[in-house]
Amino acid sequence: MDILKAMSDLIQFVARHGYLVIFSWLLAEQAALPIPSFPLLLVSGALARTGQLKLLSVVVYGLAACLIADNAWFRLGRRYSAKALQFICKMSIEPDSCVRQTENVFVRYGVRSLLLSKFIPGLNVVAAPLAGGSGVPFGRFLLFDSLGALIWTATYVLAGYVFSDQLELAVGYAIRMGSGFVIITICTFTAWISWKLLQRRRFVKSVNVSRISAEELHSILSAGSDVTIVDVRSNLTRNTDLIPGALRIPTEELSTRHEEIPRDREIVLFCT
Repeated sequence: MDILKAMSDLIQFVARHGYLVIFSWLLAEQAALPIPSFPLLLVSGALARTGQLKLLSVVVYGLAACLIADNAWFRLGRRYSAKALQFICKMSIEPDSCVRQTENVFVRYGVRSLLLSKFIPGLNVVAAPLAGGSGVPFGRFLLFDSLGALIWTATYVLAGYVFSDQLELAVGYAIRMGSGFVIITICTFTAWISWKLLQRRRFVKSVNVSRISAEELHSILSAGSDVTIVDVRSNLTRNTDLIPGALRIPTEELSTRHEEIPRDREIVLFCT
């Protein structure tokens, strides 16, 4: 009975403080914390159907949270670029390969990718700092990001609104399950986090190769050693960040341009 009462109290809490919960939860998710927010948006839409929340207010609060987080990431991406992306991958428990994959999407579709980026795992939070780091004008970013955030928020909220009856059945079933539902939920979330951590561990292990610091490389070059530096960063890299004398071959082009890399000397791959 205590579990049932707790769940009932939780539903009432969301109904009473729904807007604050929506804003805080989405802001945390968009800040790169690994917490999915679409279930909350679905429930909020269902509560709007019953009149416990206002549909427009739910969308506005969700949109506001997305825009605040995205604008902060855009500024950080503009100033720190690669460091911001690396931080996001660590916070979201994604392998660093998520940066390259999302960069490729952004290179292909540009700022238009912001329209659907929030529906795509990995691209969700990374799109804003990518836009900042690639030099997209702020006004153009704000337009496409606002439209994308509105599409994403409204889609899930309206889905919850339209299918509120089915959600009520699901909630009722969960309440009848009592403590069993709580245990299943905790186990599912724990398994998801564990899988993400395992993915990251496997990625780090797969790229566990010899590393060299910038200072060590500078010493080797100063000594006159014959070394070729291959810059494998994506095409989003700004010209001001390019390494003088380095061979520019993005990772995705290595398979077709590998013959350009000399084989008679030490090779240093530069990536961030």
